[in-house]
Amino acid sequence: MNKTKRMVFLSFLVSIALVIYIVESQIPVLFPGIKLGLANIVSLAALILLGWKDALLIMLLRTLLGSMFGGSMSAFMFSIAGGLLSNIVMIILYRYFKNSMSLWTISICGAIFHNIGQLLVASFVVQDLRIYIYLPILLVSAVVTGYFIGLCAKFLTAHLDKIPMFREIVSKRS
Repeated sequence: MNKTKRMVFLSFLVSIALVIYIVESQIPVLFPGIKLGLANIVSLAALILLGWKDALLIMLLRTLLGSMFGGSMSAFMFSIAGGLLSNIVMIILYRYFKNSMSLWTISICGAIFHNIGQLLVASFVVQDLRIYIYLPILLVSAVVTGYFIGLCAKFLTAHLDKIPMFREIVSKRS
């Protein structure tokens, strides 16, 4: 597998995550700050199949491009803080506990820390730590959405692994 094919495949994953991110941003939210986070399916699948560097790269590029195309500077700050914290937690959990934790548990932890990262930015913006009173509502949503994202990522990884070209890319991962 040459580097060009790998780069094209990573670009493909970033574009899929970006489209999902932009489409989901157009869906009205039922409760402020609560979204499914469907683009995280791609990042979590990349973590499992390609490794932590590629998963982090996909999240960073998706967040940057998504904020440029459909967001604002404040949306970028919330997304990058939540995304970085979430991905770091999932990378650590997957690396050290993948044999003892289910994928949806890792995803739920990622969703929880995504919300914590966003609340951290919000507390700086409003300069009031009382915003953390909103945390219990966000934790409930994180459990539900994290579980769903984990199931979807498991389904995606199981099916991507059946594609011969993808197996070739994964077998050469760094």
